[in-house]
Amino acid sequence: MTYLLLILGLVLVVVGAEFLVDGSSSIARKAGLSEFVIGLTIVGIGTSTPEMVVSFSGAIKGISDVAVGNILGSNIFNVFLILGVTALIMPIPMTKSNVNVDSVLNIIVTSLLIIFGLSYSICEFFGIEDNMAFLVGHENMLTRASGIIFLLLFAAYMLKSFKIGRKQAVETPEAPEKEKSLFLSVILVILGLAGLIYGGNLFVDKAVEIAKANGISEKFIAVTILAGGTSLPELVTCIVAAAKKKGQLALGNILGSNISNILLILGGAAVIHPLSFTGMTTVDLVAIMASSIMIWLCAFTFNKRCIDRFDGILFLLCEAAYMAYLIVKL
Repeated sequence: MTYLLLILGLVLVVVGAEFLVDGSSSIARKAGLSEFVIGLTIVGIGTSTPEMVVSFSGAIKGISDVAVGNILGSNIFNVFLILGVTALIMPIPMTKSNVNVDSVLNIIVTSLLIIFGLSYSICEFFGIEDNMAFLVGHENMLTRASGIIFLLLFAAYMLKSFKIGRKQAVETPEAPEKEKSLFLSVILVILGLAGLIYGGNLFVDKAVEIAKANGISEKFIAVTILAGGTSLPELVTCIVAAAKKKGQLALGNILGSNISNILLILGGAAVIHPLSFTGMTTVDLVAIMASSIMIWLCAFTFNKRCIDRFDGILFLLCEAAYMAYLIVKL
């Protein structure tokens, strides 16, 4: 029965992604917004809901390894595996804004996560930890103060994204398609998100149940099975978007999801309960930083301003190397 529910969760995710891509693309055109911005905001946040459920639950239970490991693993998975697979299906073109603003913002947000997470060690090195306890805490952790800062940054990020949405729509007009009614488009988005959220949660619950039955550690579950399971909506959404030749929606979904994961989900989780970073290794932090930088570097390698198939292969090799490291450390 457990395996049947696992498959049911996957089916719901696949169907939900199809509805979400169709509905959000239609709304994007009607609202005069670019598909990239819809992917960055509505789709990005919507497909991050499983991560939110897992990380908030971990924070409420005081299990930092689950809350933090899930987000770190998801962001690494999003770039190395999901963008890698998507680029193999269809090379993803990057606009000037993607290169100069969106990917750079992703690097900045990831850097802030590492700086805040390691703030105790940084302040201790400079001898100022006693004067920064409200922000730093008493070990490497995300405190409630840093969580509030992340949430404020997320609000500003949302406002800015919608503000530039119309400008991007003018700069990169979408190919004309047969229009759906606004009502039908909204229904498709709601049904798509419902399928993604419920299906993703069902898949994660059953995957964790199977993993625990086989004696796999908590951190390994968070960084691999939970991270991969909660990233299923992003994976399927990007594959469907690539198949429909909507590369900007796929790229926006990944960047929006990664930024939302850090600012909204880890920010909110830290407000619920301070999150310890002591369980995260140097390799984990290097991997998430490398994943954000490599998206930006794709604009300058081989096919410029494009995440091409060679980049996709490189991403997949990085994911394989990171997974191999985690397995060796078991």
